[in-house]
Amino acid sequence: MQPLDPQVHYGITDRDFLDVHDVQMDLLPDKLHQLRWKLNQKAKKEPKFRFYALYDRVYRMDVLEAAWKHVGKKGKAPGIDGVRAEDILAEENGVGKFLTALHEELKSKNYHPSPVKRVYIPKADGSKRPLGIPTLKDRVAQMAVVLILEPIFEADFLDCSHGFRPGRKAHDALEEIRANLKAGRTAVYDADLKSYFDTIPHDKLMATVRMRVVDRGVLGLIRGWLRAPIIECDESGKPQPPRKSEGKGTPQGGVI
Repeated sequence: MQPLDPQVHYGITDRDFLDVHDVQMDLLPDKLHQLRWKLNQKAKKEPKFRFYALYDRVYRMDVLEAAWKHVGKKGKAPGIDGVRAEDILAEENGVGKFLTALHEELKSKNYHPSPVKRVYIPKADGSKRPLGIPTLKDRVAQMAVVLILEPIFEADFLDCSHGFRPGRKAHDALEEIRANLKAGRTAVYDADLKSYFDTIPHDKLMATVRMRVVDRGVLGLIRGWLRAPIIECDESGKPQPPRKSEGKGTPQGGVI
């Protein structure tokens, strides 16, 4: 097997582990479809425009319901509070109560992210890498923000960009490489940022987000998820004291 072979397995990704994938258009109501289209068109037509009124879209019930459909799946690892989708689905009108409570928290700005649970998942070389699992409530809130922000930032990506974009995957990038090699372009530059997700500076990341979004409510949510403490369990399963982010790094495993 060659590195460009589509069947090469590069290990379990955080999205595969939590079964979080691209936005599924068939799960979005028409009103949300239209909102995302308008946001994307505005971003395309005005590359310098900074969006300032988005927070009230995030906590709309139709947005939260669509977010639940994407991340409220059975059989997935729970966050630090131990709550699974099965627990909510087992209650009478459990999903409705869960989303209404989250809606009220976000609307009143009483929502606060919970600590992130640290686990380890296998890599292709047999080693393991850390993964942070937010609570189910935090994952729904994050997905709601993704539904609103994704069409804005998608407008700024170049066509040659493939990483973490809807409808694109690593093997699409490999196809582009293969096509370029066949066309006679044989100079390949390979670069990697060591431990990037563990060291990304929060201030620079937020400054980049502010180039497109200046809504204080949305920025506050993102900042809160970045700063959420990380809790790791010892060998016996006992939770250890929370560890702060110290202004850098983002726990891979969240939706956003």
